[in-house]
Amino acid sequence: MVDDTRSAGPARDRVALRGLAGFGHHGVFAFEREQGQRFVVDVVCTLDLAPAAETDDLERTVDYGVLAADVVADIAGEPLDLIEALADRIARTCLRRPAVESVEVTVHKPDAPMPVPATDVAVTLTRSKV
Repeated sequence: MVDDTRSAGPARDRVALRGLAGFGHHGVFAFEREQGQRFVVDVVCTLDLAPAAETDDLERTVDYGVLAADVVADIAGEPLDLIEALADRIARTCLRRPAVESVEVTVHKPDAPMPVPATDVAVTLTRSKV
């Protein structure tokens, strides 16, 4: 049964994964590349969840367990200078899922070398297929 009350506009449903932690060697300083550090990622995928809700079919949504493993693999992957570049890598990973229309990615670098005390440094970007 199709719900005719849904808008014909872009999907507003979301699948969110928060606090995905991994170890990577990203940073502009040599010691960051050598020693590595912990990164924490939040991902919010926007997609139409109606097909999955109506059919109860995992293939019609995002398998968040597989996506989480792929995000952590991105964190552990080839070193990058900037967390902005890491966030973009992760966004591209999310957008490869057929159902995902757009994604918001936040990369936290809680142990970033800072000249003053700070509990976190983070970047957030939004990407879409359109």
